[in-house]
Amino acid sequence: MTALSFETFPPKSLDASFHLWDTVQTLTPLAPRFVSVTYGAGGSTQSLTQEAAQTLRKTSGLRVAAHLTCTGQSREDVMRTARNYAASGVTDIVALRGDAPDGGAFQPHPDGFADSIALIKALADTGHFTIRVGAYPDSHPDAASMAQNIDFLKAKLDAGATEAITQFFFDADTFLRFRDACADAGISAPITPGILPVSNWSRTKSFAEKCGTPISAVTRTAFDRAEREDRAELFALTHCADLCDTLTDEGVDALHFYTLNRPDLTLKVCRALGLVRPSQIRNVA
Repeated sequence: MTALSFETFPPKSLDASFHLWDTVQTLTPLAPRFVSVTYGAGGSTQSLTQEAAQTLRKTSGLRVAAHLTCTGQSREDVMRTARNYAASGVTDIVALRGDAPDGGAFQPHPDGFADSIALIKALADTGHFTIRVGAYPDSHPDAASMAQNIDFLKAKLDAGATEAITQFFFDADTFLRFRDACADAGISAPITPGILPVSNWSRTKSFAEKCGTPISAVTRTAFDRAEREDRAELFALTHCADLCDTLTDEGVDALHFYTLNRPDLTLKVCRALGLVRPSQIRNVA
């Protein structure tokens, strides 16, 4: 059966904490191989991410992957956070360069890591972590070309990462072409597609613009029409399930869902794909 994993973000209020817990509880029956917790731009949620990841690891029993970036922090600060994770049993890291808090160009901290490759190597050298990295099937906005984009991914994997998780995309062919190009470049590590169920089309369009993820005219028109006809959720479910179905038909054996701490649509997609494990009924006599 297709392996599943889910991304969450750290809560900023008491109500949000309950929402995060409800998200994890809703998705736990799907037996995820891990649940990740994101970082904010510029490391803005560093302490919240650390607290959420450690709490989830302790209370849920799930494998938790904490995002870790090198933006706005010294090398020692980043590695101290990593050591705290390891001490609490969080030994999965999603290592990312990170973005500037103002949305501007990345600038390394004077005493920090120059880029994500340096961060990955330092984490790998500790021998404590399973390291995952980001991949960009539509190419990273800072890459001069797709070839450079893939070369940088290969360098991250060569530095010690064992898996890549992609930015979200709208068309299966986007991922499949990227996967083939990575294989041609000598990349053999797993590349897991990142899937974003569209629970809010306006917000998704904004995300896509910020991430440099293109939306085809056909996809944009279809979502816009579904919004006008008050069938947005049904169309989003169909679109996402079809996307995942095409990927698994093409040999993809793992999916990573960006939940935005709204698990209902993700759960419905997994049900539509037949990925919900049957419940075990015991001690009924």
